[in-house]
Amino acid sequence: MRPEILYQLFSPVSKLTGIGPRLTALIEKLAGPNIIDLAWHLPSGLVTRQQVTSLTPDLIDQNVIVTLRVDQHQPSRNRRVPYRIQCHAGDSPLTLTFFNGREGYLRQQLPEGQERIVSGKLEEYAGDYQITHPDHIATNETAATIPTFEPVYPLTAGVTNATFLKAARQFLAMLPDLPEWNDASLVTREGWKSWKDSLIEAHSPTTEVDFDRSTPARARLAYDELLANQLALELVRRSMKRKPGRSLVGKGEVREKVRAALPFTLTAAQNNALKEIEDDMAGPHRMLRLLQGDVGSGKTVVALLAMAQAVEAGAQATIMAPTEILAHQHFNAIEPLATEAGLKCLLITGRLKGKKRTEVLAELECGAVDLVVGTHALFQEDVRFHDLGLAIIDEQHRFGVHQRLALSAKGRDGNGGVDVLVMTATPIPRTLALTAYGDMDVSIIAEKPPGRKPVDTRAIDLARLDAVAEGLKRKLAAGERIYWVCPLVEESQVLDVAAAEERFTTLQHLYGEQVGLIHGRLKADEKDATMRRFMAGEIKILVATTVIEVGVDVPEATVMIIEHAERFGLAQLHQLRGRVGRGGLEGTCLLLYSGPLSETQKARLGILRETEDGFRIAEEDLRLRGAGELLGTRQSGLPEFKVADLHAHSRLLTIARDDARLILEKDRKLDGKRGKALKTLLYLFERDSAIKYLSG
Repeated sequence: MRPEILYQLFSPVSKLTGIGPRLTALIEKLAGPNIIDLAWHLPSGLVTRQQVTSLTPDLIDQNVIVTLRVDQHQPSRNRRVPYRIQCHAGDSPLTLTFFNGREGYLRQQLPEGQERIVSGKLEEYAGDYQITHPDHIATNETAATIPTFEPVYPLTAGVTNATFLKAARQFLAMLPDLPEWNDASLVTREGWKSWKDSLIEAHSPTTEVDFDRSTPARARLAYDELLANQLALELVRRSMKRKPGRSLVGKGEVREKVRAALPFTLTAAQNNALKEIEDDMAGPHRMLRLLQGDVGSGKTVVALLAMAQAVEAGAQATIMAPTEILAHQHFNAIEPLATEAGLKCLLITGRLKGKKRTEVLAELECGAVDLVVGTHALFQEDVRFHDLGLAIIDEQHRFGVHQRLALSAKGRDGNGGVDVLVMTATPIPRTLALTAYGDMDVSIIAEKPPGRKPVDTRAIDLARLDAVAEGLKRKLAAGERIYWVCPLVEESQVLDVAAAEERFTTLQHLYGEQVGLIHGRLKADEKDATMRRFMAGEIKILVATTVIEVGVDVPEATVMIIEHAERFGLAQLHQLRGRVGRGGLEGTCLLLYSGPLSETQKARLGILRETEDGFRIAEEDLRLRGAGELLGTRQSGLPEFKVADLHAHSRLLTIARDDARLILEKDRKLDGKRGKALKTLLYLFERDSAIKYLSG
């Protein structure tokens, strides 16, 4: 149950004075449905007003507060002509200008012959001073209501800054004094005020410096949010670790057969990752581990050897991929090696139908099958394992956490007692891994197999596109294959398809039937068919709008051409580049850009040319574009932070992670004084679901 002290903050925004149904809908869209959501919606700018007694030319374009006498109203009957009010400020004439001004209202606010105080930007018009639409109008008695400093909030159409400011004043007045949940020595060291004072300060900037994410007020709020995140993840992790797993220990004979069948020996990095996985599987608790490895680092072999260990221990193992093509690819890589080692391996996808499906599922349920490769089809209720011991999920960020749990629940006892290994080829910066996968242990394969040559990466102006297209003849003559990627057009599949079809037509004119096309409007089986033709060599140039699937392996592909490379994320470009040069031949990646490039765009493309280190590239991408862009927040189950910024606050994230672990070592159920305050923190940042793990 949410503590009573937070009830008011979690009231709907409609409870605030002046927020009717129309504004409620707009503010919900802008910030969120509850009053607390407005508190996290921090200002991004500042209006500073200067109190002046007389008007001078050096004040033009400045925001001023000035006392004036109203001389004469000049209403307009023509909508195109503004309503003007002639005034005097000291000895200087001053015109107040209103477009679509309502006469009754303006005469009431600014009566002729009376003194008023107004604020707004001073302009010059036809040789006279002018203020268009003053932002404040006050009498001598109410002059104090015009603020010298006024925060400016990120807004949406229909919500003015004045409206949001009025709401902000209300919710800041209702903030409760919450118990301090942070360690006293940390608060002192960082120079932080209380949560309430920090929030009020963050909403009351007086200089541009106050918008810096490292200011004590904003840093404190960010730390609170990161601590709530890390505490929640640590509670989940500990709960998972406490649940009894099963010790999957084998004698090693099947793994030896797999290793003997390999045409290469494992790298030191692969062996290190495998050792961590084997130790986890042999332990008494359930494994929940993330295996990170850059494109082409050899994760599939490590996965197969882990699966072999599960089989040695008398269990079954499965690997699930996000697409049919990727599932087929895993199957084609694993099945021959599994057969050499005496294991039965099957493929289960949505294509498996009828009598064949019934037979396969029967073999799976009776235990005649050791290894299963599959897609989402594995989630279906009639897919039952005899004794599932290890579930491997490839490209986890394409699946939600609940799907991970659904697969692990297919174990023999049905309570999720299955070891889970998650694999990703998307290099995830350490800060992002801590927040997105903080409930898992992490293994990293940080090197590529020997013999893999660097991809020659070049940036080329789009103006040379025709020359690039013509220059593919030599590559095609050598039997090599080419990817040509067109960018996704924001919000428009129609434009995506049009751009890709135009490029397809151009290339088809040059190379005829050797060119194929994949775009977002094709059905999945049409995409698969085209991709298979490309893998088989019937198509030599593949034009694609949808990003070519992570992990798709076509050894003959040596050229990756990316149009409008400046529109892609760095990690995405790195992923695409990793699709070529995999078969021993040298790869080339051409980044076609539309000039002139901004300094940031130049820097981004420069990093790609400098390095093939996916982790360095991902860190840079996180800095430039944010977490959601890196993995695609909607499908990744990533936490969306309200105040914290993973790049700016990475130091605080590390402190929060260590703090969360230390707290739970000392006070597992958060029963102590600080523990109770931390429960309030979890509710404040809506990590309610983590509270239930406290009882375990």
